[in-house]
Amino acid sequence: MSDRIIQDAEHRMEQAIESLRHELATIRTGRASPTLLERLTVEYYGQSLPLNQVATISVPESRSLQITPWDKNALGPIEKAILKSDLGLTPNNDGVNVRLNIPPLTEQRRKELIKQVHKMVEDHRVAVRNVRRDANEHLKRAEKAHEISEDENRRFQERTQKLTDKFVAEADKIQSAKEEELMEV
Repeated sequence: MSDRIIQDAEHRMEQAIESLRHELATIRTGRASPTLLERLTVEYYGQSLPLNQVATISVPESRSLQITPWDKNALGPIEKAILKSDLGLTPNNDGVNVRLNIPPLTEQRRKELIKQVHKMVEDHRVAVRNVRRDANEHLKRAEKAHEISEDENRRFQERTQKLTDKFVAEADKIQSAKEEELMEV
């Protein structure tokens, strides 16, 4: 039973780190990446659809994205969705494609993005610690129900702490890599 609690905690911590990687991929770094548009939804025929369900997104150059809708009627809604988003990009519609030129980041914008990265990473560190707390509570309940001994509880809590330390260190490593990427000129 205790091993199952530890395995569940490890799985949930891995999910928190994967979620962090996924969220950080959507932060603009001055290089074009289709993941920048991942959270963008388009109002298309009365429905709110993810952009990747109405168009293909490609990277023709390192500083530009090209969005090619499957239906030409989607060009206008795609443009509107980009303008309404917090990306800060201006779409260029040529009647067939929508192009997005990714300008280089200013020093001020880089610092804002780094603050955003810090907040995201801290939120995910908290998520990892919450998983540790939940696992420790399950272990305490198991000890009270006499399913495990006090020594086993202590041993499993130490394992949980080691897992927590490992995943917090992983989050720190991801944060450092993202900061380096943002500071590249």
